[in-house]
Amino acid sequence: MELPLPPSLPAAAAVLALALPGLAALLLVLVRAAPRSPRSRAGAICMVAHVTARKMPTFHRHEKEKFFVNAEGRKESVPSIHDPPTRELSVVVPSYNEEDRLPLMMDEALDYLEKRQKRDPSFTYEVIVVDDGSKDETTKVAMKYCKKYGSDKVRVLTLVKNRGKGGAVRMGVFSSRGKKILMVDADGATKFADIEKVEEGLKNLQPWPNEMAISCGSRAHLEKDSVAKRSYFRTILMYGFHFLVWFLCVKKIRDTQCGFKLLTREAALQTFSTLHIERWAFDVELLYIAQRLRIPIAEVAVNWTEIEGSKLVPFWSWLQMGRDLLFIRLRYMTGAWQLETRKCN
Repeated sequence: MELPLPPSLPAAAAVLALALPGLAALLLVLVRAAPRSPRSRAGAICMVAHVTARKMPTFHRHEKEKFFVNAEGRKESVPSIHDPPTRELSVVVPSYNEEDRLPLMMDEALDYLEKRQKRDPSFTYEVIVVDDGSKDETTKVAMKYCKKYGSDKVRVLTLVKNRGKGGAVRMGVFSSRGKKILMVDADGATKFADIEKVEEGLKNLQPWPNEMAISCGSRAHLEKDSVAKRSYFRTILMYGFHFLVWFLCVKKIRDTQCGFKLLTREAALQTFSTLHIERWAFDVELLYIAQRLRIPIAEVAVNWTEIEGSKLVPFWSWLQMGRDLLFIRLRYMTGAWQLETRKCN
């Protein structure tokens, strides 16, 4: 698998636009408090990253989040990823204020899954819509599909408060029943039938060490077209983020942020159990953990179309992600965050 090209000058400039503003207050304190030696200042930054880190990710499920409402309106306990799998595929759909965009994605996904099940009756699936504390009618819209297809195929988990995309995906993953788990965005930007491409990518990684493997959908092949359509400022931010990912965390995956990822159940358990980042940069930490655990990863080109209504605020979201990338590297490097492997029961 080829490595990304070395960062260009615009990318390096973007790094400054991303990293420096996000750390300005922290650096100001350190410059005043630390000795004037550059090595001492770097050590002080690492020390702050270490001291302010939580040792292991906290996973708390609110009492109301321990149940889902079935098609008949009755509460049922959510299953656990530690249970033996009972479905071939779980599809996890993180959703925040997606009442308008969710139906298009759900219609396409369920149409594909139903047709596939008719062709192959042994194929079983579930779709888990995780409403990440939405302020609109996302849960109500998702429940329509639960009533249409039954709660054995479509389940809705409504979170008490917003956790962030990574937190919502983790809740869905930990409540899944599938042998394989697919993350997919609620906007339907990736053609759902391309699941066959990421499945092929996963298959090509066999034999899977300890039953762990990940196949990532990728938009890297569309980068030239996307640059032509974006403003210069957004292009600078994009290259800057890619540079930070390459420089700090993940070197062998060109597109870490595509929301179309397929994991084996064991790979999902090991990576999400260690995950700390709950917002936009969680994909990077997920793949960083996977590489550290030597989980094989495939990157597969998928069809992708930009859909209006993105929740990502161009400057501030990229700024937050730049900060998170720096702390991912520093906290694992200093031992503040450590990898702990867990066995499935």
